[in-house]
Amino acid sequence: MFALYYKHAAGVKDDVLSGLTVALALVPEAVAFAFVAGVPPIMGLYAAFMVGLITSLIGGRPGMISGATGALAVVMVALVADHGPQYLLATVVLMGILQITFGLLKLGKFIRMVPYPVMLGFVNGLAIVIFLAQIPQFKLDGEWMQGMDLYIMLGLVILTMAIMYLLPKFTRAVPAGLVAIVGLSAAVIFAGLDTKTVGDIASIGGVFPPFAMPDVPFNLETLYIIFPYAVILAAIGLIESLLTMTVIDEITGTRGQGNRVSIGQGAANVVTGFFGGMGGCAMIGQSMINISSGGLRNLSGISAALFLLSFILFANELIEMIPVAVLVGIMFMVVIGTFEWGSFNMLNKVPRADSFLVVLVAAVTVATDLAIAVIVGVIATALMFAWKQAKHIHAVITIEGETKIYTVYGPLFFASSHHFNEIFDLKSDPDDVVIDFSNSRVADHSAIETIDNLAEKYTKAGKTLHLRHLSKECRLLLEKAGDLVEVNIQEDPNYHIADDKLAS
Repeated sequence: MFALYYKHAAGVKDDVLSGLTVALALVPEAVAFAFVAGVPPIMGLYAAFMVGLITSLIGGRPGMISGATGALAVVMVALVADHGPQYLLATVVLMGILQITFGLLKLGKFIRMVPYPVMLGFVNGLAIVIFLAQIPQFKLDGEWMQGMDLYIMLGLVILTMAIMYLLPKFTRAVPAGLVAIVGLSAAVIFAGLDTKTVGDIASIGGVFPPFAMPDVPFNLETLYIIFPYAVILAAIGLIESLLTMTVIDEITGTRGQGNRVSIGQGAANVVTGFFGGMGGCAMIGQSMINISSGGLRNLSGISAALFLLSFILFANELIEMIPVAVLVGIMFMVVIGTFEWGSFNMLNKVPRADSFLVVLVAAVTVATDLAIAVIVGVIATALMFAWKQAKHIHAVITIEGETKIYTVYGPLFFASSHHFNEIFDLKSDPDDVVIDFSNSRVADHSAIETIDNLAEKYTKAGKTLHLRHLSKECRLLLEKAGDLVEVNIQEDPNYHIADDKLAS
């Protein structure tokens, strides 16, 4: 009994301290992403608080941290520039409604269908994005740091990374990130070092977010403006959240609830839109900080959100004194921990197609955004799968008297049509030829066209072609070879074909 109590108490302590570490690291991220979106910094901080709190309360993936993210900010900037922040708030509310609908329809399971190479590319791409997001912090007043400013910045970054690496080898009683933030901040203050701080980025002082309806006309014109953005933001937010959930599942050996995560993210964005926040989704960098600091339960996310709110309301001056270099150092360690370094060794051990997918998704993630990268990765995977399947089509040839029989094996579709045509020897074939599809399946319109064209060639050559064991839909679609099909009601298969003619 006492052992259970102490284990529970230790878990609470880990969650609370991890939440404090995450909250400190959330501040510059939220401010930076607000700048990217073109909205006041306080909107980013409100989003980090509201989204983080509500997603943790609803649950779905213990240990996952949500807030304002760069993936969403880069989409928001065009809407804000054209129509202003109030239209963004309305969009965030609609975005949340779409995400709730996604969860209620139980579509979260489809994230499990994302191939592993795409997941690997996503993780590596995000690690690179997180790294690149820290580089602008090495600027002062728009110019790259030089001389003593640069040396102090680099020194603090290196010291932070050293603390993050070495301290866990001796003790995990206190998160290494929290020790680095508190210890190095105190050292900089007492030593009087002149270095860039959070306060140099923006003032985070504010009041509790007030409830207010977005100040936009409630008509079809407004819906026409915000709906496309809401769909894109909802898709990006869900993809990033569900993929982050899957990454945490892999690390912790547990399983998150995708539909519940979707509903939680949606509810958080609906509420955030009414409380002046820019909206958000899961943050893989902050989630990695949380998990590595021992925050494995929902309490860690709740603690992070409440600590962040207390910073906004009461401790803004103290938070503004934290050196940016310390937070950059923490994020660099997150990059090192997030990047799958083993993927370099894997490149020579797995099929080239899988290696290409990893590199492709990582590159697209860095160049564009997560949603496009995942979509490109899934499409590329599907095309590669189709190409592999296309090679499986073949035929076993038998001779019965004066008749030559081709028994086809494997699927006939757009990608295998060329290989299918190469099977047949029109010039050498006898006058009577049979093509048996009992071990094959005709899948699409390209396959139908291929059969039709082949039948036309045999007819022009003065040879008789018989087509056996085709489905009823095949017979309906064949224009030139329809009369050549031998119908056997008992043996003929019954399956559907992907063809527009049957869908009209």
